[in-house]
Amino acid sequence: MNQTEISETLPRDGGQSVEGMSENTLSDKPDNGSGNPGNGPGNEEVFTLAVDGMGGDGGPEVVVAGLSYAADRHRGAKILLIGDEAQLAPLLRRYPKVAAICTVWHTDSVIPMDMKPTAALRLRKSSMRLAMDAVASGRAKGMVSAGNSGAMLALAKTVVKTFPGISRPAMAAISPTLKGDIVMLDLGANVVCDWRNLVEFAVMGEAFAKSVLGLPAPTIGLLNVGSEDLKGDEKLRVAAETLRASPLSDQFYGFVEGHDITAGTTDVVVTDGFTGNVALKTGEGVLKMVSVLLRKVFRSSLLSRIGYLLVQRGLERMKEWLDPRRYNGAVFVGLNGVVVKSHGGTDAEGFAAAVDVAMDMVVHGFTESMRHRLSCMGSLLRQ
Repeated sequence: MNQTEISETLPRDGGQSVEGMSENTLSDKPDNGSGNPGNGPGNEEVFTLAVDGMGGDGGPEVVVAGLSYAADRHRGAKILLIGDEAQLAPLLRRYPKVAAICTVWHTDSVIPMDMKPTAALRLRKSSMRLAMDAVASGRAKGMVSAGNSGAMLALAKTVVKTFPGISRPAMAAISPTLKGDIVMLDLGANVVCDWRNLVEFAVMGEAFAKSVLGLPAPTIGLLNVGSEDLKGDEKLRVAAETLRASPLSDQFYGFVEGHDITAGTTDVVVTDGFTGNVALKTGEGVLKMVSVLLRKVFRSSLLSRIGYLLVQRGLERMKEWLDPRRYNGAVFVGLNGVVVKSHGGTDAEGFAAAVDVAMDMVVHGFTESMRHRLSCMGSLLRQ
């Protein structure tokens, strides 16, 4: 994906609004042409989240089933569910708790998972685009989609836009370690970065860790080929010097290596998108390999099968701890709103985890927190 694919600016347009009523019925509302639901009850209502009801491999079935978990966990939530009424209505009748917290905004336009970002930008009434429009216009405080990643990044930059002083949004996610959960970014949004980008990522990662992990003063590490100050290229050394001279100096640990990620040496690990994505995919591959090897070992003999019975409970706890669904929900940080990307192949429980991440960010004022931190760092970033 090149810069032209994520920098096009297109006028906003809207779809037709449909309200999810208390008796699980759907009633049409006229489109006012502004990209927002039309006039009628609830038009001035601000929603907690806008949810792309059509994104991901599982489509509406997984999304609505995932929202059933959210309905139990976040009882005060107000969800703007965007998608095809014909597909969503039967699902809402099946999940009355979801219908009770959702207002449905009808559109039958969907961005395919394999569509290029430039083409996706032209679908101005797609479910993903309308969710972004809702955040940009203030109708929703955040959005969640399991749809096309490249299209989502392009729309986020074009519609929601970055904070003043932030050159590029980064993709951040939570990862398990020996000491607990950590935040890692960038995970693929920016393959090539300079020192300013890395400093911006550190600022955004610190605010994210505060909001989602509840840490009062998260520690920050820059991923490098060694922990010594002279290791790495110039952009890493300049970024480190800048962070040491910043308001984050007390929280900046210094350089960390690959093994420090899983050791939990710092609460936030900062790197460029190329390295971060390779590290992420390598970690996923190692987990799969370990899972396959354990199955082979415990099926290799009768004695091994007996041994499995003895350690079964412990292995089940470990599996639950490392379950990728628990960590679903990558966040595009650096934007004027909360934008969360769910894995396209996840199930209902995984999608619910992405909704949890978005809710945490909204409830704990992530956007406001990052705006304040950026104002404190502004002079350093303008060097």
